[in-house]
Amino acid sequence: MSQNDYYGNGGGGGGGGGYLTGGSPFGSAAGSPGGAGRRSALGQSLRPFTAKQLINATQAHADADWMIENTEIGQVTVVAQVISIQTQTTNSVYWLDDGTGRIEARFWSDSTSQGDNDVFAGIVENSYVRATGNLKTFGNKRYINALNIRPVKDWHEIFFHLVEAMGITLIFERGPPSGPGQHHGNQDMQSATSAYTAQSHSSAALNQYAHLPPLQRRIVEFILQQPPNPEGFHIVAISRAVGGDAEGISDALEKLMDEGHVFSTIDEEHYNVSA
Repeated sequence: MSQNDYYGNGGGGGGGGGYLTGGSPFGSAAGSPGGAGRRSALGQSLRPFTAKQLINATQAHADADWMIENTEIGQVTVVAQVISIQTQTTNSVYWLDDGTGRIEARFWSDSTSQGDNDVFAGIVENSYVRATGNLKTFGNKRYINALNIRPVKDWHEIFFHLVEAMGITLIFERGPPSGPGQHHGNQDMQSATSAYTAQSHSSAALNQYAHLPPLQRRIVEFILQQPPNPEGFHIVAISRAVGGDAEGISDALEKLMDEGHVFSTIDEEHYNVSA
């Protein structure tokens, strides 16, 4: 099942299913992925977290951006069990526990929306939900100002979310995964990786991209040097690996897609090299 299936239609990140919003993978931000442009892009992004990560998030002052380990966070999404529900006229409060901690999610309801009523009718205590929104505080109380809350119908989504949250966090902490030549695993995996490495690093595989501008060529070479992944590679991993400013990477990806060298996969933030 793809990431889009889990995020649904109300993910909050430009329709769900991705981490960076807008027509460009970096939104309207400009600048280096490691500088102001990156902060602006991340401020508009949707990223999976655990409750504990949100509890540990810091804020320099009341109007400052939320930060986790010196990285700005935008919209957040969590998957957790509903411990209690308090329904009022204008909003509903859900206490969520994902095993790492507890955090409140508050959804401001629209009494005229039949869709909201239908969705929330299926949310009961002890069930699991995905909540998407922004981290807020009121009266020294931290909560998720939820843009969308929906029931989890596939148990795999619970584990998928935890693994995804850990994976994205590791990318921000350590950079993208190392090349296949540094990958360790069982003998079958090593054999498959070695075969892929030999193919992707061959002169014939890379020569066809020799005419590309340097940034476009680095993007293609980075993807080719990774173990095969049908879901593609996230824009964050690509930008960290190849460097360059956000606008340049966005333009490079668009030109590569126009020329048929790369294509978007599960959403507008994941890319792969065309066969």
